[in-house]
Amino acid sequence: MNKLVLFTLLGASISFFNEVRAADKEPEIKKINAIRIDKAPKIDGILDDEVWKSAPIASGFVQLRPVPGRMEKDNQKTEVRIVYDNAAIYVSARMHEVSQDSIARQLAPRDQVGNADFFGIVFDTYLDKINGNGFFVTAAGSQFDAKYSASGNEDELWNAVWESDVKIDETGWSVEMKIPYSALRFSSNDIQKWGVNMIRKRQNVQEQFFWNPLDPNKNGFINQSGELTGISNIKAPMRLSFSPYISSYVNNYPYNQPGIKNTSGSFNGGMDIKYGINQSFTLDMTLVPDFGQVQSDNQVLNLTPFEVQFNENRQFFTEGTELFSKGDLFYSRRIGSNPTFLGPAETNPGERITAYPTESKLLNATKISGRTAKGLGIGFFNAITNRMKASLEDDLGNTRLVEVQPLTNYNIFVLDQSLKNNSSLSFINTNVLRQGSAYDANVSAVDFNLNDKKNVWNIKGTGRISYLKGGEFNSGQEGYSYDLKFGKQSGKFVYNFLQKLTTDTYEQNDLGILFNRNFLDNSVFGEINLYKGKKLYNELHAFVQLRYSQRYKPRTYQNFVASSGMYMQFKNLWSVNANVEWQPEGNDFYESRNGLVYRTLGNKFAGLNLSSNNSKKYNAGFYSYITAEKRFKGKGLDLGFYQNYRINNKFSVGNDFSYEPRFNYSGWVGSLNNQTIFSRFDRQTVVNSVDAKYTFNTKMGINLRARHYWSNRINKDFYNLLADGNLEATSNRVEGANRNFNTFNLDMNYVWQFAPGSELTITWKDASIASENSVLKGYGNNFDHIFKSPQNNSLSFKILYYIDYLQLARKR
Repeated sequence: MNKLVLFTLLGASISFFNEVRAADKEPEIKKINAIRIDKAPKIDGILDDEVWKSAPIASGFVQLRPVPGRMEKDNQKTEVRIVYDNAAIYVSARMHEVSQDSIARQLAPRDQVGNADFFGIVFDTYLDKINGNGFFVTAAGSQFDAKYSASGNEDELWNAVWESDVKIDETGWSVEMKIPYSALRFSSNDIQKWGVNMIRKRQNVQEQFFWNPLDPNKNGFINQSGELTGISNIKAPMRLSFSPYISSYVNNYPYNQPGIKNTSGSFNGGMDIKYGINQSFTLDMTLVPDFGQVQSDNQVLNLTPFEVQFNENRQFFTEGTELFSKGDLFYSRRIGSNPTFLGPAETNPGERITAYPTESKLLNATKISGRTAKGLGIGFFNAITNRMKASLEDDLGNTRLVEVQPLTNYNIFVLDQSLKNNSSLSFINTNVLRQGSAYDANVSAVDFNLNDKKNVWNIKGTGRISYLKGGEFNSGQEGYSYDLKFGKQSGKFVYNFLQKLTTDTYEQNDLGILFNRNFLDNSVFGEINLYKGKKLYNELHAFVQLRYSQRYKPRTYQNFVASSGMYMQFKNLWSVNANVEWQPEGNDFYESRNGLVYRTLGNKFAGLNLSSNNSKKYNAGFYSYITAEKRFKGKGLDLGFYQNYRINNKFSVGNDFSYEPRFNYSGWVGSLNNQTIFSRFDRQTVVNSVDAKYTFNTKMGINLRARHYWSNRINKDFYNLLADGNLEATSNRVEGANRNFNTFNLDMNYVWQFAPGSELTITWKDASIASENSVLKGYGNNFDHIFKSPQNNSLSFKILYYIDYLQLARKR
């Protein structure tokens, strides 16, 4: 079957290859020349400086959305000029408009665009057509910057220190930008030649324009840039900055127990350091970091056999980590996560846990990354977490401390060579070293991404080897995994074939994340993309995918999934998304939690999503998904609704609500007398979240987010799991198997960027979790119950001050 699929794909590939060869030549790349200046312009948004009068103009922007290829109108044209000196690149842009009313200008904090027009410029300083740095300014004056890699992956948490200002008048708006060389990385060549593209967004009509046109049917973003010439004899300055911080916390939880204070406080201090080792490489270090003000995790009732993957909200672990994400081996939440080394063998009969650390204390973390002039990216990451202990107490009141997390060292090393045709070849190694008798873990991978000259055909893959040694793996354990994908990635019709294999002994969860192993999956994917709108729509996408999964060892059928879907944006900028999925009978080797097979009888899925025009003051969306399980005739329904209302250009509110009932579902519930027990159960899940933003100006704002989550499980009948994977009714009941889980989080942040790179943050958090075995019916009762449960309140203050060594030296 696999060979048949492969030969079919190859045959189709040959036919499309002939079609591509007969296609028209690539469009000519636009070029603009930057001129050197002696006097820097004043960054005030007013384009009256002499330096702009003699600079060449970049114009003739071309629309990407909603109508690709359409030229901008004369009364809405964009004009850009670029100059430079020994310190920085300077950019001016004039966006013509028919009136001020056509300009959307909602205020938003840094790194948020909001509902606003914007202008941006993206530099590919090594001209490798893979990596870039983008700098954007909205019509309200808000800054946004990001790193780009590969086919346009955006790292919006990357931050640089640069200047900008805007000015709005009767015929449009203008922007001036000063981007110091300390915000860029470039080669030491006397003559510089960079890739560059400029972007303009007209928010009210959802029009997006690019200076060098982008073909939406062509894979990639940075590789479709124009060229910037004329820059010569510039040198990267010494890049050294310090960001010391101090923070203070007051925490209140109603323990109401003798000897335990309800209110506690703490005072912390630390520092972030950035150092430019040379023109290409940068060292980032955080010493005694404080992440207490990051957004709270979205806690859920997890009934699956797999862990919950949480988002990473700590900026140090998200900013500039594109190199460390190669090979998909890095899950940064492992660093500083909940300690997990306390097992039943470490506790004595009659002992109970009286204190357990909620996280592993991060002592420091370091990143070194950059790219040479020949396109070799090098990355090194290191983090150290402290030894953590739990407190145990027996029936006689005797207490003792037990180590639940040893002193641990996390390392990542990456080599990433850029090749021609936007291709790359990478080597990645991760290792986790633990002090004492706990085991160590090592994973190595080779990752490649190869494109043909026209970026139409692509073959990519990753091969990984893991090795565990010490502790429970005293004799060592090896395993391997690979992904291999081949297909057509550009054109109206794209498709690919993907094979994924992971052995039963492969392990990457010490620094990465892997939900399951011991599988061999084959899938075929095809999609048609129509960007040339018809009378009804602006763009239309439709896909179909087939996936066949087996166990790797022993080779056993697991499941087959056929899915299809479509997305359409209408002329009024509303959009609709529809999906269907069919899965016949299969074998589930994970649900039992002990390797026994559970025979699934198949299920079906259908869903619809409708969204309104998000540029309107009020916009909303609705979705509905229906699922059906054949066993016990189970039914599931997902209903969701979101709405956002922009009260004015400073104040906006939003709400997301979802209701997900399940009836007559089946799943693992526990073990009893060496027998694996399943149940038929009902479940209800409700998620209700509210957010509000008030932005005083581009430097200061308040953000509030409140989320209530309720989910339960009501078991109706119990079953023994038989050797053949079927279920047999039993009178045995697993006590305490019903679940009722409530959680509430409120995060409110006030942020004031009082100087470039410096900010004051005040955060209030309110959190509560109630998890019981007795079910409390009704959403209203559970909403009332969570607010009557103990609330953990914390108030924190943090001041971070950015110190640039060069500015400090100039003042001296």
